[in-house]
Order: sequence, then C-alpha cells, then structure tokens
Amino acid sequence: MDKCMFSLEGKMAVITGGAQGIGKVVADQMAGAGAELALVDMNLELAKATADEISAAHGVRVLAYECDVTKPSEVNAVMDKIEADFGKLDVLFNNAGICMHKPALELAPEEWLKVIDVNLNGVYYVAVAFARKLVAAKRPGSIINTASMSGHIVNWPQKQASYNASKAAVVHLTKSLAVEWVEYNIRVNSLSPGYIWSEMTAQMPQELRDSWLSQIPYGRMGTPQELGGAVIYLASDCSGYTSGTDIIVDGAFTCV
Repeated sequence: MDKCMFSLEGKMAVITGGAQGIGKVVADQMAGAGAELALVDMNLELAKATADEISAAHGVRVLAYECDVTKPSEVNAVMDKIEADFGKLDVLFNNAGICMHKPALELAPEEWLKVIDVNLNGVYYVAVAFARKLVAAKRPGSIINTASMSGHIVNWPQKQASYNASKAAVVHLTKSLAVEWVEYNIRVNSLSPGYIWSEMTAQMPQELRDSWLSQIPYGRMGTPQELGGAVIYLASDCSGYTSGTDIIVDGAFTCV
C-alpha cells in the first residue's frame, strides 16, 4: 500500500469542538498529517489560541470560528465563511458534544433537550450543512461523527440515559446518512471513544474514575492521541470503501 494514502496533504478539515480536549488533540494530529483546519467552537478566544498553536507547530493554515451547533442559521453561516476562506471543504470531524450525569428521574425536560440538541441535532445540522456544500461543488468528502461506546452499552455506575441515548442515535444517524449520500461520494462514519482522559473526565469524582478503571480490561483510560489514528484513517484516502462504520476505541471495554 502506498504510504501516502494516510496523508492528509491537500485536504481541508472542519473540526467542531476543536478548541480543547479531544478536538484539539486530534486537530493537532490532522495538521501533522498535512491538513488545513477550521476549528469551530463556542469559545472563540480559546479556539483562536489553539489555532495559532497548531499552525505554528505544523506550518499549515488553521483558522478559528465561533458557532453554536444547535442553531442551524449559525451553522450555515459558519460553513459559508469557511468555504469562502479556504475555497473548498474535504473533511468534517463532527466532534462537539456534552454529557450530563443525572438520573432520568431527576432530569428536567430542558436538560434532556439540551443534551439531545447538542449531541444529536448539532451533529445533524453540521453534517447536512457540510454535505450540501460538497454536493453543490460536486466534491467527494468524508464526515466523521463523534459517537461513544455509550451508544452501545449502558455505562455504570453513573446514570446518564440522556447521553447514552443521544450517542446511540448518532451511530444510527451516521449509518443512515452514509447510505443516503453514497450517490454523492460522501462517506459518513463515526468514532466511538471509551473512557478518555481529558479536561472533562479529569473533573469527575475520584471514586467514579476508580470504578471505570476497574471495568476497563486495559486497566487505564485512553488518551486523546489514541483516537487520532482512527480519525486520520477515516479522513484519508485509505478508507475509500469505508462508510457507515462505527470504530470503537475503548480499551476492549465493550467486549466484556
């Protein structure tokens, strides 16, 4: 196999939730593989700092944009701006998401809606806006949606039905869009991380993290860097016949 098939040279990638956490680390890895990047986040100041850092490290163009992915008008406007700035779109890492550890019996309707709005509706709005641009330009493309192992199993001991349901929906949304958009040569896949050490998980109570570790066959949490390879594969020409697939990166958690 041509080693260059894993390269992202010449590709332009949009990353939502790109200012920090998994989005930031994977963005850095994609830039290292040669991609130009648009980092989309609600925290524009932090996104700009991340963009400058990644651009300086890898010598590629990285720009920051502010957007609330739950608002279709903002999503469409930011996609217009990115296309105008870069001249094309190739890859979308649809990564923005939130989690609420709250039992269903205590979850207010507006809290349920917030999780679904960000994790499912936001993914849908961004994917559709991105795909419309590709179809209009008659360009192929790759969309990678961030789902979760929580879309396959029920995490324990935390109670998070809203999050689990939203991520299960992302997995099936991915499959549905993959089939719909085959005719446009737009591939749609999802990434399902397990417990990953990040700013968000670092804030969880120690007893909860200890419980997770006791259940992970690897005996440790994953790192954001260990997700980058799967994203680069799905973004690159190596995955030309891969669509509608969910790649689980969870230290074998869902195997037991």
